[in-house]
Amino acid sequence: MPDNDDIDLFVVGGGINGTGIARDAAGRGLSVVLCEQGDLASATSSASTKLIHGGLRYLEYYEFRLVRESLSERETLLKLAPHIIRPLRFVLAHDKHQRPAWLIRLGLFLYDHLGGREVLPGCQGISFADHPTGRDLVPGFTKGFVYSDCWVDDARLVVLNAMSAREQGAEILTRTRCSGARREDGRWLVTLSPRDGGPERTLRAKVLINAAGPWAGDFLSETLDDASPHPLRLVKGSHIVVPRLFDHDYAYIFQNPDGRIVFAIPYEADFTLIGTTDVDFSGDPSEARASDGEIAYLCEAVNRYFQTPTTPESVVWSFSGVRPLFGDPQKDPASLTRDYVLDVNTGGDGAAPPLLSVFGGKITTYRKLAEQVLSRLEPWLGSGKEAWTQRAPLPGGNMIGVGADQFLEEARVRYPWLDDKLLTRYVRAYGGRIRVLLTGAYAYEHLGVHFGGGLYEAEVRYLSDHEWAVSAEDILWRRSKLGLHVDAATVARLEAWLAEQTEPPAEAVPATRKTPPLARQA
Repeated sequence: MPDNDDIDLFVVGGGINGTGIARDAAGRGLSVVLCEQGDLASATSSASTKLIHGGLRYLEYYEFRLVRESLSERETLLKLAPHIIRPLRFVLAHDKHQRPAWLIRLGLFLYDHLGGREVLPGCQGISFADHPTGRDLVPGFTKGFVYSDCWVDDARLVVLNAMSAREQGAEILTRTRCSGARREDGRWLVTLSPRDGGPERTLRAKVLINAAGPWAGDFLSETLDDASPHPLRLVKGSHIVVPRLFDHDYAYIFQNPDGRIVFAIPYEADFTLIGTTDVDFSGDPSEARASDGEIAYLCEAVNRYFQTPTTPESVVWSFSGVRPLFGDPQKDPASLTRDYVLDVNTGGDGAAPPLLSVFGGKITTYRKLAEQVLSRLEPWLGSGKEAWTQRAPLPGGNMIGVGADQFLEEARVRYPWLDDKLLTRYVRAYGGRIRVLLTGAYAYEHLGVHFGGGLYEAEVRYLSDHEWAVSAEDILWRRSKLGLHVDAATVARLEAWLAEQTEPPAEAVPATRKTPPLARQA
């Protein structure tokens, strides 16, 4: 687009809400530009518990609307992106000192019936004496419950929404700051500043969307010189990753004496993901780290249940994300709502071009949030087109009418020369787009340079050409989690190769297993 373009919608923020809004709007025929100051999903949207879920514990706070919407979205998203979202069965061990069994049964009954479940299996009671999940628990736990939710590769979900938005005509600008915005002649005049030092760009937009996540308040106060009309509260959630604690595919949800819950989830084949915490946060969200106290809390939480002890020394990786939530500053952060609020500001006289700010929200409801945004903006944008994302698979998700498992079997036939572990990773990351990644490849030598750990030049080029990946960190910690599996030599080879292709971005720094910078290593 040339400078000073007049567009319909300008979106600030390349997390799940921003990319979801951009996708929905572009698919309705609106002209859209999105800018993200870092990499896509480089903050909160890559620091979740990796779940598409209704939020079982939200029932205790009577958030029935949020739970119903989230439960309905589970199966919708599962159909749209079966390569990066898959069903997961959760085991809740009953602790007689915590919530009573009757209350858990009631909650699970509601959980099964609030959201119109069709595909996922329902809940059931189990005895640990004859269930595979019982052998890993400490003595004393005799019964529990099993229910369904879904696992998601959160950072890839963001990238796929951005790819789809671009395919629908949106322009996606990463490593670009919105350095200024003001109302002028019935439009927003927006200034964009590339972080590589390139020339500034200006454009005009009918509507401005503030989807900056934990920076939403800062964007209002610092860039727009406006104050948030809502009491925004930053809450940090931290996770730890440890060597695998159990040898089965179930996940666990544990009750703690303080009333909070902690998940223990199979992760990246060799690990267990444990989280999360809820603590108030102040400062720059990009600097959020898991504190020693949070790591100790998570270790203690799982040690109440597992026979295999977890210590801070067991932690191979930790990450933290900051969520912008609402609520009384005196309330426990864990009790604050995860629901979203959409605030439309049309200036003092109500006639100025609108600013819509997104506060709160969770990854599971991003698609519905985007639909609500477009509905609220209909008086100004007037596209008149119906919502469409509920039926449109995300890139790679249209597997020619077959499920993810059958598609993998067909891929084994199509690419018999590929190692099954590598092929499975490709299918689970790229789905049907594996054909683009492997274009012209009929043997390993066609994949180009092998950096180590199953990372080949063909994949790196695909990520650079199609998914905005620039640095080793983008590739190893957001487009994949290969950073957990590769050694320092692989990282060095990748960084050297990337440096040969182009000048590295100013913020590019080494992405190693022990100190991934934006992966928020403790």
